[in-house]
Amino acid sequence: MFVLAQEGTDAASGGGYSTLIFLALMAVVFYFLIIRPQRKRANEQKELAASLSVGDRVQTIGGMVGRVVAVEEDEVVLEVEGTRIRMVSRAIANRQDTTTGSTEGDTGS
Repeated sequence: MFVLAQEGTDAASGGGYSTLIFLALMAVVFYFLIIRPQRKRANEQKELAASLSVGDRVQTIGGMVGRVVAVEEDEVVLEVEGTRIRMVSRAIANRQDTTTGSTEGDTGS
């Protein structure tokens, strides 16, 4: 009888390894589906904010479209319909190409 009890614990410990492998696999899937794409979008947004220059036509995350008239450390001044607006540079969603009308740096899904 003692031998049967030991065999039962070996089967249970094998189930523990499969659970551990399953959890590790779920962590890997979570990383590739959620964390990695989010980091990529954040890096693209940082690059866009750092590359803004005077004269760029941009769209904000709120949907306003304007032209950059001044760039400061972490802020930009936009001219929208004759009105100047000071915004944080991270609030710029994308840069619009004035020749083709296409957008660059779109962070939407």
